[in-house]
Amino acid sequence: MKAFSFVHAADLHLGYSQYGLEVRREDFDKAFKELVDKTLELKPSFLIIAGDLFHNARPSNVTLENAIKNFSRLREADIPVLVVDGSHDSAPNVVTSTILNPLDSAGLIYYLPRHEGACWCKPGCCYVYGVPNYRTRRKTEEMLPAFMGQNKPIPDSSLFNIFVFHMALDIPEVNPPYIEAEASVELIPEGFNYYAAGHVHKPYMGKFKTGLLVYPGSTETINYDEARDEKGFYYVEVNEKGEANPQLIRLESPRKFVVLEQDFTGVTASKITELAVQLVKGADEEGAVLIPVLRGILPVEVSRAEVDVAQIRGAAEKALLVHPIVLLRESEVPEAVVRSIFESEMKDLKTKSFEYFFQIFSERYSRDEAEKIAKAAVNLIEPLAKKQDEKVRQILEELFK
Repeated sequence: MKAFSFVHAADLHLGYSQYGLEVRREDFDKAFKELVDKTLELKPSFLIIAGDLFHNARPSNVTLENAIKNFSRLREADIPVLVVDGSHDSAPNVVTSTILNPLDSAGLIYYLPRHEGACWCKPGCCYVYGVPNYRTRRKTEEMLPAFMGQNKPIPDSSLFNIFVFHMALDIPEVNPPYIEAEASVELIPEGFNYYAAGHVHKPYMGKFKTGLLVYPGSTETINYDEARDEKGFYYVEVNEKGEANPQLIRLESPRKFVVLEQDFTGVTASKITELAVQLVKGADEEGAVLIPVLRGILPVEVSRAEVDVAQIRGAAEKALLVHPIVLLRESEVPEAVVRSIFESEMKDLKTKSFEYFFQIFSERYSRDEAEKIAKAAVNLIEPLAKKQDEKVRQILEELFK
């Protein structure tokens, strides 16, 4: 077998205007251009893109034009681009189909599932087989065996065999919490040396069946929880013995994301706003995307809506964007406590109300303070209902003495 090399990339998501920003769409194009630049420097035998080349099934003209320019550079360098579709770049109907078809017809890419046998061969070197993406686990389990029945994978033991797909496999190390596994391990055929995967945005490499399972991850940040993951692609050198040496090549162009995660349990809304603003100002950086993640359980009387998200968004001066993620939970009096207070027939409404308010305020104040506030809350019910403003004012003044 002849020695050769190839590049394995996935999840480029070209055309994604993240947060509604045109500059973020441009960021994804820049990452692709850098990928192509580095591929031209490495001079591999071919490039594999394992799905989600585009973010939408029908990319905009500017996104398509930039993609065509970069694919033309690879074609001029005689580097074939072997592609399978992903969950984003293939329309969910047979009429619209996928944008990959016209790119294939133009000779810019080789869309593997479209061709006879769903394969591509480099004589004396390798056999590359690719399958479509079916979006859900149910459809994958129904349709993938049928596809492989019509396009039987035929790995050749005298060659280096590559299986290309865009799916999260049902493997704990691979399947992140936010992605549903689309295929069981049993659905993937044996006999391949390298399983070139896409869909999982974090780089991964591990032993699988008869070879290596490799996810290169995404080339830009699609979700904030990927911010700490390296962005790049794999460059794989294969020697005459069929031994693969994958190297993760890091991209320099992806925009920096800074995740600012903090627990605000028991803190008031105004204080949360103040502290979050300080967090953002302390992390402010030219061109970065700042993601304050606000977690915790709010005091009983505090609502999430009271946190001034607009003020947090406007706290940075140099960052491209501040995008707060509010995961605060509002406190509730336990249902069992509420039932025990209100279901008793032996107590009048005022007594039950006092016990309810006392339970709420006891979570934040001392026993004496909670009792005082609970009494005031009960005494306010009648004058508020009767619009007795003077009585309401009197009760409040006594409370705050």
